[in-house]
Amino acid sequence: MKTIDSIVVVGGGTAGWLTAGRLAVEQRQRRPDRPVRVTLVESPNIPIVGVGEGTWPTMRATLKRLGISETDFIRECDATFKQGAKFAKWSENRDNDFYYHPLMIPQGFPTIDLATHWLSNERSDSFSNAVCFQEQLCENSIAPKLISTPEYSSVANYAYHLDAGKFAQYLQKHCTELLGVTHVLADVETVLNDDDGDIRALVTAQAGQVEGDLFVDCSGFSALLIAKHYDVPFNDCSSVLQIDRALASHVAYPEPDSPIPCHTISTGQSAGWIWDIGLRHRRGVGYVYSSDYISDDQAERELRNYIGEHEIINQPRRIDIKSGHREYFWHRNCVAVGLSAGFLEPLEASAIVLVELSANMIAEQLPATRSAMTIVAKRFNTTFQYRWQRIVDFLKLHYLLSKRDEPFWRSMSDPNSVSESLAEQLELWRYQVPCNHDFESSNEVFPAASYQYVLYGMGFDIDRQNHRLSMLSSAHAEQEYQRNAQITQQALSKLPSHRELINKIHDYGMQAI
Repeated sequence: MKTIDSIVVVGGGTAGWLTAGRLAVEQRQRRPDRPVRVTLVESPNIPIVGVGEGTWPTMRATLKRLGISETDFIRECDATFKQGAKFAKWSENRDNDFYYHPLMIPQGFPTIDLATHWLSNERSDSFSNAVCFQEQLCENSIAPKLISTPEYSSVANYAYHLDAGKFAQYLQKHCTELLGVTHVLADVETVLNDDDGDIRALVTAQAGQVEGDLFVDCSGFSALLIAKHYDVPFNDCSSVLQIDRALASHVAYPEPDSPIPCHTISTGQSAGWIWDIGLRHRRGVGYVYSSDYISDDQAERELRNYIGEHEIINQPRRIDIKSGHREYFWHRNCVAVGLSAGFLEPLEASAIVLVELSANMIAEQLPATRSAMTIVAKRFNTTFQYRWQRIVDFLKLHYLLSKRDEPFWRSMSDPNSVSESLAEQLELWRYQVPCNHDFESSNEVFPAASYQYVLYGMGFDIDRQNHRLSMLSSAHAEQEYQRNAQITQQALSKLPSHRELINKIHDYGMQAI
């Protein structure tokens, strides 16, 4: 019946500080008279990886829960708005080959499903453009809100692009000064166990012993507790997702007032793809690739060819990637969050959202006693084993439908590298459009609408002779298309440019909630 009174988070960065802050807020609300102590132990000698700069719309709720002003966050973290992802040259290696995965569901979905009608009538416009006004906002670098729109509210759904290093520093300051998180700068040398096998304390070089009842491993790729101490097995996904390296760089805008893209741009290359993310003063540009199909030197040449004559602020930095995740994530009184739990690739910004989802579940389900922790750990493992597998399937879907003819793309689209669960879904979707009933859990990370955007953006082949026909009348469907077109024109005429809004936020701030 030992009570949980102290939590130790090992490692800083985005994962560590988001988790520490979320735990601190939840416990102060739940036990205001005797909150659980939250301590973050961070090495002063290990730099933050700090590559991932894309988030999900869930980050808005996370920041709001932490009591963070959206204006302050945008100012301090060089943040901009993200309204989706543009995939260029993924289906075929052509300049006009692209599709969008916006952050808004299709017009009328799920009550009205326009996908079947769009397929039946073979419309000339893209699926995302026909059913969602967000593609045009992205194509024209239009912001998702007005300066008068209150913080965290929106006209169009949005997430953020941010400077990961500045974000970690900002979270550290907020958590230590306002949320009561104790910050210990020290290197962990030894992990001490109780007789029952639980972790009792960390022995650090600079701060002695740090004791706790629950330990959260946010130590990054080193996985100090979950792997090095407990030796929890790693599920290698490299046979499914073959990306194993990244080259990351910062690139200057040609002019100070250059348009800021309000979406992540993902452009297919010979052996992978290049991300391009616009912040206020620079772009984050990097190439993720498979070393089985391209040398590091050739990958850097492809990256520099993409960047062209734009100034490279820092030389490309190489990062090794091992695609996969832990076989389970919560073992005894230790739970892994962030890179220590696993990493796949930065496609669709799944890394940070998994941190958010993990931190939320730990905070909301935090057991009162050690005996209850075993039950919570079992549920946590079941939930996140499912989520990781579903993300693997969704990322694989992007590659599987490609018609590119380079060896890397042929290998990634090999049907033999597809999981049974994804193969079954694809067989089903030859005859009907993805809907929420196709998924067996409420823990889905990507909704059915996301699958529609990818499938029909990539030109998924359906069985037109036997495909389930649209239940919508042509008149009703046309009304929805027209409604989307009207919303598009209204948004384009009333919303400011992305850079204009970001500049106004820095000058004047947004209306606080």
